[in-house]
Amino acid sequence: MKRPLALRLSALSAATALAAAAGIALTSPEATAATGGVTGYATQNGGTTGGAGGQRVRATTGTEIHAALCGRASSSTPIIIEVEGTVNHGNTGKVSGGSCNTAAGVIELKQISNVTLVGVGAGAVFDQLGIHIRQSSNIIIQNVTVRNVKKSGSPTSNGGDAIGMESDVRNVWVDHATLEASGGESEGYDGLFDMKDNTQYVTLSYSVLRNSGRGGLIGSSESDLSNGYVTFHHNRYENIDSRAPLLRGGTAHAYNNHYVSLNESGINSRAGAKVKVDNNYFEDSKDVLGTFYTDQRGSWQVAGNVFDNVTWSSPGSENYPAGPNPQSTTTVNIPYAYTLDAAGCVPDVVRRTAGAGTGLQVSDGNCTPQTPAPDPSTPTTPPPTTPGPTEPGGTNLSLGAGADGSSKADGTSYGNVRDGNLSTYWSPSGSTGSVSVKWGSATSVSRVVVREASGATGVVRAWRLLNADTGAVLATGTTAGTATFPQTSLRKITFEITSASGTPRVAEFETYAS
Repeated sequence: MKRPLALRLSALSAATALAAAAGIALTSPEATAATGGVTGYATQNGGTTGGAGGQRVRATTGTEIHAALCGRASSSTPIIIEVEGTVNHGNTGKVSGGSCNTAAGVIELKQISNVTLVGVGAGAVFDQLGIHIRQSSNIIIQNVTVRNVKKSGSPTSNGGDAIGMESDVRNVWVDHATLEASGGESEGYDGLFDMKDNTQYVTLSYSVLRNSGRGGLIGSSESDLSNGYVTFHHNRYENIDSRAPLLRGGTAHAYNNHYVSLNESGINSRAGAKVKVDNNYFEDSKDVLGTFYTDQRGSWQVAGNVFDNVTWSSPGSENYPAGPNPQSTTTVNIPYAYTLDAAGCVPDVVRRTAGAGTGLQVSDGNCTPQTPAPDPSTPTTPPPTTPGPTEPGGTNLSLGAGADGSSKADGTSYGNVRDGNLSTYWSPSGSTGSVSVKWGSATSVSRVVVREASGATGVVRAWRLLNADTGAVLATGTTAGTATFPQTSLRKITFEITSASGTPRVAEFETYAS
């Protein structure tokens, strides 16, 4: 008799604690963005490069991620967002701009393209906060953990999906991710990796999906058949009730995955779907392949798989298991090159390479992990977005100019940012806000220096510099300092703080012609 998911989770937690007690490392080395090496269907339809070649921006909050997207010149300007720390509801706000369409309480990759989101340093954890990809293309998500995203209860995010894609999405590569829940639908969770409403050319690789009632789906209903061309390889599905994945129409390829403790069903091909299932290792599971819970059947091509302690139910009117002796029912032509590890070594190589924090290691095709070389098109040491303050030549145009801004804290003044006195300052009424310098006639500016007051250095974490006449973004950054941009004639320039670690104190907002 199948135990309730909560009990299975308790057993799994005990096993994890035992592993820790035995000295198995639970942390791992720092990773950096390696945007080369995309595999599977994400290589098709022009390929998936994410933000390769674009500016690198560091973010420690969800608001800073949104600010980086909104600070681009356009919604398609390439960008690599390096994330470190825990992103949650408390630090994820909506940011507005012409190059983004964000929302609070979810990482919103909506109506954009050419973005890489990668965990670095001590790692990136999206805690109870989902990643929503909508009407977007050419997206890479690497080395992140997304956990405990709920559709009911509190707090809710992203319809309960850890990563959800919908509405005309193309070319997404999710790699070395850990996606996990703490129960099933009755506990408030939904899918870990869902694709619907015309989502195509997706690869999920070297990732861990665990402790969920639902692993993920392709197609939200039997009539949502516009999705497909999805590759799943070198992933570990662990303690999943069903949907590993569920395919409604479309074409998929699953190879070299390790499936352990699929409690009710696994790869569920239905409504005309086709899936090629190569050299996977299925262990301690039930009904790992077939058509389930419907009479609208799908098909599969199988080769080289290992079925280790797998049980099969009897066929019925809405139950068509592929086993106990799975045979191919279709042929799936794969358009890309790939190398298969032997199924027998899949549990070991996946254990050593899959999930966030494993150093982005991949298999060499001979069951041996290796660290891939960084993509040569992505600079390994890009220039910082905001150099520290320097002493530019020329006249500080802010001296004698006007100033205004958003709400200010008690005892501060807008005019303090253009008086040449570092001992006075302006603060917003909270942790974000804006201050402007303005002139009576058009003035040419190409450089600004923002100086924080003594004791507040480093408080500003993300900002935008705006042409207040037109709303155009002139520059963005993650620490206060010097910013340069093409010389612009304007009457008002605004320094907008979109994220801070406390209450900012801007001592001087200097402007220069060169």
